[in-house]
Amino acid sequence: MRRARVFLEAVVVEPVQQRIIVGVNRSKASVAALQWAAGEARLRHTTLHVVHAWEPPPRRASYALVGARSATGQERLQAGGDLAAVMRAAFGRDAPAGVTAELVEGVAERALVARSRGAALLVLGASGTDLAGRPAGPVIRACMRSTQCPLVIITTAVSERAPVPEPVPVS
Repeated sequence: MRRARVFLEAVVVEPVQQRIIVGVNRSKASVAALQWAAGEARLRHTTLHVVHAWEPPPRRASYALVGARSATGQERLQAGGDLAAVMRAAFGRDAPAGVTAELVEGVAERALVARSRGAALLVLGASGTDLAGRPAGPVIRACMRSTQCPLVIITTAVSERAPVPEPVPVS
């Protein structure tokens, strides 16, 4: 009787590292969201991608084609300065390792929803009044409808609470 040889092959599958996306503007709520997202990325051992989307102010008639006018260099510099200011407010001079930033010219809702595909989380900031009895802003509403990953909304109230004290050892 002839014995068949059986070969077993083990396949090791590394989990895909999903990054956390955080959308920012120049608000206190954005700084709170960025700080929360950085802490969450650290806990999950993943990367953090900061997105600042901006639209150049319209200068054409309302019936002109959307996107027919490109932004000026000055407008790009201003948007880049806004992103840098939020990063400095959240992290100080140097951003932690694993943090990347992107400046996107376009509609914030579209940019964030597109970047949410394959992400672990999308994090946004909202002023405390945005969610306390009033409807959320248009960016948050659009992301609530269309995001491709879990959405976390951080309010400024989160950052204004007193920090939880460290336990004191009793001897």
